[in-house]
Amino acid sequence: MPTFDSDGLTLAYRDEGDGDPILLIHGFASNLDVNWVGPGWFDVLQADGRRVVAIDNRGHGASEKLYDPAFYGSDLMARDAVRLLDHLNIARADVMGYSMGARVAALLAIESRGRLRSAILGGMGDGLLRGAPSADDIAEGLVADSVDDIANPTAKMFRRFAEATGADRRALSACMRMQRTLVDPEKLGTITTPTLVAVGTEDEVAGDPQALADLIPGAELLLIPRRDHNRAVGDKVYKAGVLSFLERRP
Repeated sequence: MPTFDSDGLTLAYRDEGDGDPILLIHGFASNLDVNWVGPGWFDVLQADGRRVVAIDNRGHGASEKLYDPAFYGSDLMARDAVRLLDHLNIARADVMGYSMGARVAALLAIESRGRLRSAILGGMGDGLLRGAPSADDIAEGLVADSVDDIANPTAKMFRRFAEATGADRRALSACMRMQRTLVDPEKLGTITTPTLVAVGTEDEVAGDPQALADLIPGAELLLIPRRDHNRAVGDKVYKAGVLSFLERRP
């Protein structure tokens, strides 16, 4: 997998296809393969005539692992994303983030709007305005001696997910201990980038998607029926809605 330098860190990415570029930013404890390749997003977007770029966020996947929480935060990941676009000489791109990646994409729409054609915020509602729920429990659960020692069900879910994907649990724990960059609701009101909010109807992690869409001028809302936070990622309704949105955006 190719890599690039982002402020001294070595980060991995994939870059495939031709056409208008779209940058994909995965969620916490995931990676570009689990979030985007496995669920078929690369195939769907390339078949739609697009150049598909995805990043492994710092501490995740094949990217460099860091164990100091100070090296994490959505604002730092947003800068990594811009540096990847610079590395690939991409002036403007559509950006789709899921969960933590949606937080990064929202910051890009606020701070780097000139680089975005559109922003797709998947798996994220008004939780964007708050820190990660159960953050301390998740951070501790990731480095617990055994999954059986974890009482919090959300923490247990992330521990099992990290084990299943072979993630560096100590790096993920450091990432979770860093308070995520909170997004000012007034700044969401300054977004001029065409935006789609896409959340499963059974998602108990994202927060209220309508409340988030209402804060972003002109934002569209896509509800993914009968899907929770994890199962919405590869859903056909999600994919069809994104393709329709991309076709209609200026």
